[in-house]
Amino acid sequence: MLPALERIGLAPMLVEEVANTLSPLLVLLAAAGLLLQALVLLQVERFDALWRDSRGQLLVVSLLVALGYGALQRWLPDALRLQLFCFLVLALCGVLLVLQPVPDGEAARARKARH
Repeated sequence: MLPALERIGLAPMLVEEVANTLSPLLVLLAAAGLLLQALVLLQVERFDALWRDSRGQLLVVSLLVALGYGALQRWLPDALRLQLFCFLVLALCGVLLVLQPVPDGEAARARKARH
């Protein structure tokens, strides 16, 4: 959306203000989705799935990155490169989460039956 605003010819300060407003909201939305996915994973699998399963590891890393972004936004608002890095890592983790297989209850029950 921001490149479109720049292409339209809006003032650079206005585009920057929109970016500064929307970026934290987007990270907050991503964190809410991550929490929902973590709850679904915990419901289908056991608690240790957050540590041994690749989906769980990606969820934990993404949540930590989102928290880091929030901390940077709050206490170091001038650290724009670090905020951008957190934003990009969060996007990469999101892409990797999309590529993961969907957790199904039957596979979890089969693993529990073997143990």
